[in-house]
Amino acid sequence: MFDLTGQETMVLRRARGALLRFVRRRPVAIAVGLLLVVPAAWLELTGHNGAWWVDGLSLVLGATGAAVLWTGLVGARPDWIDDP
Repeated sequence: MFDLTGQETMVLRRARGALLRFVRRRPVAIAVGLLLVVPAAWLELTGHNGAWWVDGLSLVLGATGAAVLWTGLVGARPDWIDDP
């Protein structure tokens, strides 16, 4: 299906690492989450008839902001838990 080259794989790994380092900084994650959620909620709740892509963009930004905000509030789960 997808045939990623070594360079594309490295770019995805670096992006994943950057995202993980970002959400581990809890105050920054909370601030960015709020910066994404508040305008998205405003766009959704005002009810003005905008372009179709504005509704989609606000949903994506709102969901991303909510996920980042939640991770900032409760903390990231570990990738694995060692059994004693």
